Amino acid sequence: MDMYQNILVVIDPTTNEQKAFKRAIDLASRIQTAVPDMSVNITAFFSIFDFSYEMTTILSSGERDNMRQMVIDEKQQWLDDVISVNSLQVNNTSANMSQISITSEVVWHNRPYEAIINKIINDKYGLVIKGTHQHDKFKSVVFTPTDWHLLRKCPCPVLLVKEHDWPEQGNILAALNVGSDEAEHLSLNDKITKQAKNIAWLTNANVHLVNSYPGTPVNIAIEIPEFDASEYNSAMQAHHKEAMNKHAENFDIALSNTHVEEGLPEAVIEAVASKIDAELVILGTIGRTGISAALIGNTAEHVIDQLNCDVLALKPEGYISPMAAT
Repeated sequence: MDMYQNILVVIDPTTNEQKAFKRAIDLASRIQTAVPDMSVNITAFFSIFDFSYEMTTILSSGERDNMRQMVIDEKQQWLDDVISVNSLQVNNTSANMSQISITSEVVWHNRPYEAIINKIINDKYGLVIKGTHQHDKFKSVVFTPTDWHLLRKCPCPVLLVKEHDWPEQGNILAALNVGSDEAEHLSLNDKITKQAKNIAWLTNANVHLVNSYPGTPVNIAIEIPEFDASEYNSAMQAHHKEAMNKHAENFDIALSNTHVEEGLPEAVIEAVASKIDAELVILGTIGRTGISAALIGNTAEHVIDQLNCDVLALKPEGYISPMAAT
């Protein structure tokens, strides 16, 4: 539960309606109810930047600093007002706020994701919560959104919030890779499932597990006439189901709540999430750099655009952000 004690909420400066902040308050109040002695710290944070202030050559550096500070102070007042209004709205739902502390900060930075990750690294946040939305597919490749940078480089779990409610007796979907024997994947499967159970306990929800497996490689079926595609598919399905059943039993999850289906991970996860009306999908993401990150992305990034619910992305144990050394 330690990851929930120090939460950074990324504020959307374009609106007064802050779904990420409300989700943080809701989550913190559920923690307070379940673990009364546990305190939760929430920091509302965003960065601003106006290039015109940097290009004002007729002003001295001190005058530019003063102008930037005036903008920061103005945004800080707006942020404090927004926090007050959104906190009041949550309080009206009888949320438990007894040990929840809320602070706010506005910084001047030209790259929002760098400001966010620097803040996380410096102040050791356990979770970052940010609102998200459907991205334009073309722009998502050419102009990488802050969400994608956070998924690749953020050292702590990232909760991306959409509009879906978290109802009582809702469904949480943990996306696994049970077909692999690699230690990193096995460890990440355990981490994802543990967090799913933790959140399900806090929110009185049900945990479902999903795993995809690849279909018959088309090139093999064409090049080797005697290749039995049906037998291959049956063997692949049996292997993944056996691994899934073993994993579910280890975590005391009903086999009726497991889903093993053929297809691409992003397609299978989206289909199962839609079928069970999941409020949250939890999955693992491994940071990528270079051409593969720009053109391909990873499962988490593909899934986020397709889902209509929140997504919690976890890194493998021992992950170190590439920004930690900068």
